[in-house]
Formats: sequence, structure tokens, C-alpha cells
Amino acid sequence: MPNSLRPAALVLAAALALTGCGADVTPQPDGKNDSAKADRHYPVTVENCGEKKSYDKAPQRVVTNDVGITEIMFALGLEDHMAGYVMPDDKGDMTSVPWKDGYKKTTWLSKERINKELVLGARADLVFAGWNYGFNEGEGFTPAELKRVGVDSYLLSESCRNGQGKARGVMPPLEALYTDLGNLGKIFDVEDRADTLIASFRKQVADAQAKAPKGSDRPRVFLYDDGKDKPLTSGAYAGPHDIITKAGGDHIMKDLKDSWTTVGWETVVDRDPEVIVINNYGDTSAEQKRTFLKTYKPLANVSAIKNDRIVVLDYVDLVESPRNPAAISSLAADLRKSAS
Repeated sequence: MPNSLRPAALVLAAALALTGCGADVTPQPDGKNDSAKADRHYPVTVENCGEKKSYDKAPQRVVTNDVGITEIMFALGLEDHMAGYVMPDDKGDMTSVPWKDGYKKTTWLSKERINKELVLGARADLVFAGWNYGFNEGEGFTPAELKRVGVDSYLLSESCRNGQGKARGVMPPLEALYTDLGNLGKIFDVEDRADTLIASFRKQVADAQAKAPKGSDRPRVFLYDDGKDKPLTSGAYAGPHDIITKAGGDHIMKDLKDSWTTVGWETVVDRDPEVIVINNYGDTSAEQKRTFLKTYKPLANVSAIKNDRIVVLDYVDLVESPRNPAAISSLAADLRKSAS
């Protein structure tokens, strides 16, 4: 998976407006006082995927890979610290999110895969990406290779490998988001902005949970990313697990100790989801995915198919991103409708 907007974004926009995030995250003017404050702040050390990383100053030319990672930077108001971002053009409408100005201020470096040559051409001092969110040994693009040419890396916490081969995930998905926001707040000396965002997100999730289906009303939910022979889905460490669970669903693949992975259709049939959530992205449209699911004979007797209970969320709602809390609110509303 992970090497996309709907009403969820509007929910988040409203939440940020209510919490006053727009005022709290505005960068302060440069000046002598700011310089003195920065001198007192650094050096800082954070833990990223089990590794202690120290910074003597804030990186100034960050290159991000993929939409969720890029929007984490934008949500923290860090556009001025970016050399640019890399992402395909299939990730949905980016014009309605609260941090849409970040896209206007920042260079879209490439719609192709991120690589070392692109990073060096951008004169990057740090790459914010993740395993299978840009970093990939098979293509020779790794934190170790970037370090060799003098470029630092920060790994998306959702993508941290857990020591079981290349399986990913070391913490609950929402905690991964909060961890990255907190770490980046320290790295870039914007801890107040990070704390404000984390607090507003926690409140938004708690409010959604309060209204979510509970007990026997919690429907069994399956996340369908793509794939016909075998479906790509979410395990316990990818965003959909927390999104489904906190929205009031019972995630049927919660026992998979990985983030994004494939399973067999027989497992899906056996666990009989009552709701299927489609991940909307890529060359195969959400409608095409819906048509496949509804016409794939092995799924004919699955409850979600028989009752036509299929929900669509966009890619950026489901990978680690500042849109996750709004996706929980949106899905919780859909699951309440399904339960009624």
C-alpha cells in the first residue's frame, strides 16, 4: 500500500475553526527574540522508529513524499521549511482542506516516485517519508542511502518496521499521528502548534466516539484497498484500524500485526463483514471497486454485499494524516445510519 476528499475534510475544517487552530498555529515573525528562543530550544532529541535523533537546528529544505505526510507538515504551518513535495495526482481534491494554502506556497516537485536524484536536485536537508511511503530497498531509496550523501530522514511512524521481517507498525495508528506531530513540533520549534493540533484532534475523536455505535450495534467492518486475486487491506497498525474502531465498528482484521497487507478472500467471507469501506485512490475508481465487490461471486453471501452497505473514504483519510480524526467523524455517521 501506500507507496483523496469528501465531507470529512469539511468536518475537520469546522473543528479547527472552533478550536482556534488558525490563530494558534500562525508562525511568529522573525527577529532577535525568535533567534534567542531558538538558541535556547536546540539541540533537541526525538525518538523515531526506535532511533534517537538529535537536531542542532530546524531543517530548512524538507522534501515530503505522499499526501498525508505533506499535510502533516502543512497542518503544523511548516511550508517555509520545505523544498517541496512528491505525490501522484490521484490523491483527490486538495483545495478544501484547512491548510490548502500550503499547496499554493510549496513546490510540487514530481508526480512520479521519489528518488535520490530528485532529493539532491532539491538540495534537501531532510526527507520525510516512510517504508512503502517512498522508502524501498528494492529501488535503492533508503534512509541509509540518503545519509551516505548527507541528507537526513524522518520516518512516518505508521510505517515503522516492528522487527518481524518487513511488517510495519509499532503503535496504534492515531498514536503514530500524535507522535509525529509531537516530534516535528520539537524538531521545528513549534511545540505549541503541535500541542494545539493534538488536543483538537483528540477532542474530535472523543466527540465522534461518544456518538458512535456501541455494544451489539457495532457492525463488523472490512477495509478494501484494492486487489482481485487477494485483497489488500489494513491490519492493526494502519490508519483504518483506529478509524473503524473509534467510529464504532469492529475491524475484522484487527488480529493482523501489520499495517497494510494482503489476506485471502476466504478469510473475508468467513468473518462476514457487515460494512465494507473502500479506499478511494489510484487508477481503479471507487465505483469500479464497488462493482467488483458486488459482482464477485465468492462475496455474494457476505452481509455487506447482500445489504449494500459499502462506504467510500479517500486515500488521505485512511493513511496517517491530519485528516484521520475527520474521517472518524464521517465514518461514525455512516455506521450510525447503517445501524438504524
